[in-house]
Amino acid sequence: MKVEFAPLNIPLARRLQTAAVVYWMLSCLVFAGVCLGIAVFLIIRNYWFLYLPYLTWLYFDWQTPEQGGRRSEWVRSWAIWRYFKDYFPIHLIKTQDLDPSHNYIFGFHPHGVLVAGAFGNFCTNYSAFKELFPGLTPYLHMLPYWLRCPLFREYVMSIGLVSVSKKSVSHVLSKEGGGNISVIVLGGAEESLDAHPGKFTLFIRQRKGFVKTALTHGAYLVPVFSFGENELFNQVSNPKGSWLRNVQEKLQKMMGFALPLFHARGIFQYSFGLIPYRKHIHTVVGRPIPVRQTLNPTSEQIEELHQTYMEELRKLFEEHKGKYGIPENEALIFR
Repeated sequence: MKVEFAPLNIPLARRLQTAAVVYWMLSCLVFAGVCLGIAVFLIIRNYWFLYLPYLTWLYFDWQTPEQGGRRSEWVRSWAIWRYFKDYFPIHLIKTQDLDPSHNYIFGFHPHGVLVAGAFGNFCTNYSAFKELFPGLTPYLHMLPYWLRCPLFREYVMSIGLVSVSKKSVSHVLSKEGGGNISVIVLGGAEESLDAHPGKFTLFIRQRKGFVKTALTHGAYLVPVFSFGENELFNQVSNPKGSWLRNVQEKLQKMMGFALPLFHARGIFQYSFGLIPYRKHIHTVVGRPIPVRQTLNPTSEQIEELHQTYMEELRKLFEEHKGKYGIPENEALIFR
């Protein structure tokens, strides 16, 4: 394999962008383990004056990730996130105004390997979200597992991440007067295993809990498609039925999250590494689907709204794919 090294005269801005993405990768892949290691170290070394106050705090604060979290506008405004957004770069596109008197569920597609588009647009103050959707506050939901990790939970909550549990989503959508958005990556961990460049496989046919929640709270449904999300990394071939896919699926069932084997570019060379490629991400927010509140929806009502959502998602993809270099013959595959 021929290694292509980065030129020495790279502008400072591009170096800072790469550094920002390296930091983000570390926060995705390493920080949770580091935080857990620190907590264990403090206990083993019996630094009780440090861990006892924190464990006491944790006891009383345990439900916060399911009660809207604890975002920090200061953390969301760190300059590093601006460089992160500009690395790809990430763009947010609106197709229709959203009334801030309603609450919404944004169904985010596809998951990709690490959901860079969702993070850049909904967890930082450097996307165009506030200008495009005034009066609305997004909450990006993540697996509860990560929000149980000591110290790490404080960090992820500060950037606007909350639990994806039913209780947490219900809390966000219960705001009287509207103005809240639950951003849910509907394909979940399973979909990340199919995040290959040029592929558009979405795991949604059996994902109907979000529809029932939308009906229960009268939250409007909005399909969101992030073009370019699957182009950031290459993933080791893992077709259904292969030994690798079988191992990945078993680990996913055991641990609750997937382990895609991915690679892209390095920090100082472009041939191999874990740093994502510089590919444009265009996150397109579709038309809202009005939902009338139904406290006890029937299975027929859930199925009907679910079909409507999938149709709107397909329309969104078809209407915009040509703008972002996707061949006309490509289509979404729903599983």
